[in-house]
Amino acid sequence: MSTRKTTFFYAVLIAVASLAVGMVIASRLELTPESSAQTISVPPMNSAPLAGPLTAETFRDIAKAQSPMVVNITAEVPQRSSEAPDMFGGGGAPDDLLRRFFGERADPEPPPSRPRREQKSYATGTGFIIDRNGLILTNNHVVENATKIEVSLYAEDSDVKYEAQLVGRDQLTDSALIQLVDKPDHALPEAKFGDSSQMAAGDWVVAIGNPFNYSYTVTVGVISATKRAFAVTDGRFNDMLQTDAAINPGNSGGPLLNVRGEVVGINTAIISNGRTEGNIGIGFAVPINTVRDLLPQLRRGKVVRGRIGVQIAAVPRDGFEEFGLKSRSGALVAAVTPGGAAERAGIQPGDVILQYNGRPIADRDELVAAVVATTPGTSVPVQVMRDKRTQTLTVVVEELDLEAEQGGQRRQGDAPDQQAEQGSSGFGLTLQNLTPQIARRLNVPSGRTGALVSDVDPGGPSAAVLRAGDVILEVNRKPVSNAAEAGRALQEIASGRIAQVLIWRDPSEVFVTVKKD
Repeated sequence: MSTRKTTFFYAVLIAVASLAVGMVIASRLELTPESSAQTISVPPMNSAPLAGPLTAETFRDIAKAQSPMVVNITAEVPQRSSEAPDMFGGGGAPDDLLRRFFGERADPEPPPSRPRREQKSYATGTGFIIDRNGLILTNNHVVENATKIEVSLYAEDSDVKYEAQLVGRDQLTDSALIQLVDKPDHALPEAKFGDSSQMAAGDWVVAIGNPFNYSYTVTVGVISATKRAFAVTDGRFNDMLQTDAAINPGNSGGPLLNVRGEVVGINTAIISNGRTEGNIGIGFAVPINTVRDLLPQLRRGKVVRGRIGVQIAAVPRDGFEEFGLKSRSGALVAAVTPGGAAERAGIQPGDVILQYNGRPIADRDELVAAVVATTPGTSVPVQVMRDKRTQTLTVVVEELDLEAEQGGQRRQGDAPDQQAEQGSSGFGLTLQNLTPQIARRLNVPSGRTGALVSDVDPGGPSAAVLRAGDVILEVNRKPVSNAAEAGRALQEIASGRIAQVLIWRDPSEVFVTVKKD
């Protein structure tokens, strides 16, 4: 073999070997791209300022251009018990004030002569297509517990339905991602995403949905308010967009659009006046930025969030100086979950969290947002103010299990036994000694002493904070052993000042503040 041919042969051999080695290294280091079946291309967000005049055709153009990406959803779910109506769903009691607006119907009762069959219920809602592969965003409460999901598309016969499957859902944002199993033989339109953080009170918005099964209904209104705190579950809130655009049962999961026809929210709930289930001008939508950030996790089927195991309250407007604070900033720890991450780190009720992972905390909402965004297992420094001194503790963040958290709540103790009582003027409280029998009934930890709250004046300063059955353990960081001690400690507080009170409220200690009359 000539020298030239030999050189060429070895050059080719080296190139092939290098390619093979490179492929092995890439596979070991996981540098090769993931399967497209496991990823999602997050829709781009248009953050350009909203500007320009409205014309007589503005909303007509939006309806024409954006209705095709809106879908109607029918979910077959187990029939709800009439004994336990869902205050957020279509089966709520007539005087419910807050309703999530998906329609619901049940199969008729079978004739007595026929065997009784399992009853079914159908939730109807709305969604919108975000990907040409048939990915659709909607509300979690539309498809939760669904045994079958069907989707109807715009401009097709309403009898034509495509089967869909649940991909991922998130109870905290009430969002869900579903995907068409059967697809039409034509291209699917995709929603365009706007920037929900740009929306302000007075901005025009358009809602498109399936209210009362009137498909592709278009309504127009304005943003009434932003960052409305909305209770999604007990103790957990979402910031929502409030709108007066008419939304009704069946609109759930549909898009709220800006004047460019871009999605800025997912319609989720309405306020009802108790006499009608329909619109009275107060509706709520999940900001699309919130859901957009979760799309990769929804595509993987599970949203993972952090948790440290504390209940948080706002720092009191009056008396924040008594905590050693120079301004009303931080998040006040009201209670610590027994055995949780915060307790293991040494965080106590009454601490004020000033910094989380090196970043200042302005209020409780900012702390909650920072914690849930933290990857579970991460060690995070937390600076707290305690007894007017700062200290830094290290918390190992846990994973938030929302369903377990809600299901683990325990009932309150029975009403206290009646015995000699002592009033506490200025706070509207009646106190009595904590007997061993009552302590056992209220599950007070062994060795703890205190004063039992037997009555609370409904017009007094403690009415919104304390209740009968609470056990006062400390007043202004000093333990109290009985009603007399607690009464004296409260009496020593000057009128107009706050009392820092640690109580036992089954199943945990809770820190509260009460301003004395």
